Amino acid sequence: MKKKRKKIIAPKPQLIPNIKDWPIYQLHADRAGFIDEIVVETIKNFEPLAKEELFSLLAKTSYSELIRIKNYPWKVDPNDDKIFWSKLQKDIKLYDGEQAENYLALKELLLKVIRRYAEEIVGSFKPKTFRFARVFLTFFFSRLLNSAASKHFKRFYNSDHHLYERLVAAGEVDHVRALAKKGTIIMVPNHFSNLDSILIGYVIDQALGLPAFSYGAGLNLFNNGIVAYFMNKLGAYRLDRRKKNGIYLEVLKVMSRIAIQKGTNTLFFPGGTRSRSGAMESRLKLGLLGTVIEAQRYKIEHQQSDKIFVIPVVLGYHNVLEARFMIHEFLRKTGKEMYFRSKEKFSLRKILNFAWKIFKNGSAITVSFGKPLDVFGNFVNEAGESIDKNGHIIELDGYFKRDGKIVYDKQRENQYTQLLASTIVERYHEESIVLNSHLVARVAFDCFRELNSELDLYGFLRLPVEDYGIPYAVFKQALIDRLTHIRNNPKTSVQLSEDLKGEAYDDIISRGIANLNSFHVEHPLYLDKEGVLRSKNFHLLFYYYNRLEGINI
Repeated sequence: MKKKRKKIIAPKPQLIPNIKDWPIYQLHADRAGFIDEIVVETIKNFEPLAKEELFSLLAKTSYSELIRIKNYPWKVDPNDDKIFWSKLQKDIKLYDGEQAENYLALKELLLKVIRRYAEEIVGSFKPKTFRFARVFLTFFFSRLLNSAASKHFKRFYNSDHHLYERLVAAGEVDHVRALAKKGTIIMVPNHFSNLDSILIGYVIDQALGLPAFSYGAGLNLFNNGIVAYFMNKLGAYRLDRRKKNGIYLEVLKVMSRIAIQKGTNTLFFPGGTRSRSGAMESRLKLGLLGTVIEAQRYKIEHQQSDKIFVIPVVLGYHNVLEARFMIHEFLRKTGKEMYFRSKEKFSLRKILNFAWKIFKNGSAITVSFGKPLDVFGNFVNEAGESIDKNGHIIELDGYFKRDGKIVYDKQRENQYTQLLASTIVERYHEESIVLNSHLVARVAFDCFRELNSELDLYGFLRLPVEDYGIPYAVFKQALIDRLTHIRNNPKTSVQLSEDLKGEAYDDIISRGIANLNSFHVEHPLYLDKEGVLRSKNFHLLFYYYNRLEGINI
């Protein structure tokens, strides 16, 4: 009897067929004008600074940049980096006086710094490159999928399997698509891998049929020539996480705000960086998130009817490409273990190896689109109306009014940003889908810890893995108990994947272990010939154990 295929959400037609009508294209069509606008708006934000404050800001910025160049150089850094910042440092010292002309000269230096940062951050969007990337990636990874699923490269040109079967769009797909006709969409995914942007971008284009999103890409990714070529032309703006000075961060926020004000759908990772521990984000960065509030105020103030909708997105991986590096970084940062600094390698060859192994094992990557929110964390219906906790429709202009007028209140908007951040974190946990690999890793690590309950975590992680095992029957009962608790606990609202809803516990375990081991050479968990569960790498098992940290299971 032929096995019935699982129902998959098929690709949607493009909401706006002509790429030149997309907001992201229109934003970048006049790149120079966009940069000019960023410079002008950023300068305004520094107008209140007194002369000594401006002098201090520029001095601290030039000093931090020269430290960066010396201690953390990257191949992608501009050739004139050291020359520019060294000259700036010397020029600043020339204007350390109270004269009015010195203040004007310092403003000119500030203008140079802002423009340099704006030029660095803003990317571009080329329709030809986008079309090529869409066709090439779909063709290549679909062919790779068919080869891997058949376990033979001779099947490269078969078309039995489709890429969207393994990149599964779940959740509020139609709801998000409906809202995209009424306003600007802000996607806020959790962040595990450098592949996240690529995968979400593909799903947004194919499964949702939405115009391309503006998104931030770490400047380190531009070290790779091929990757840099495409990212420079696909609407990515460059993020340099080495730069934490006030001028750079202000330019970044102004850029984000202006793009959103102009209706550009935007994706950013509010956690700020990839999760080192493997756990879901519990605290978010508020900088870029605050620009969403600012942009909504601007739209209301200028009587623009379109709203901004915030969509929490949860990525579900059985494996993470950089898991081994990430967990080492996390443990080293805690200071509990001595680690040599390991160098992360992110190459096309490694990506292809990862894809081959994932496709070969039949694993799916789930992109779960959560319930849409407005910028204050209220749920939004398909008509785009904000709904309060009592089910009443509410208007947003009241959030920004004082004495009947729209006003800017920094403290109040900071509170709104914190409220939105806490709501997004709640939605991450509500929208998260527990995969079989997540649960197997969680239960197994707990069982191993119980064998060594007298040790703290870091003492346990130093144990020789070959000395410890869990009898299969013990592990199976622990997994049954955990699943029973999840299913029967009214306080648990977490979603289980389809293969965790049945009673075939042996299949759940075998499939979960297979998914957990599909990429890593050092298997986080395996069953030996005597029927005992063992691990070849407690650190990796700990990374995948953390995936369900903070979720009430």
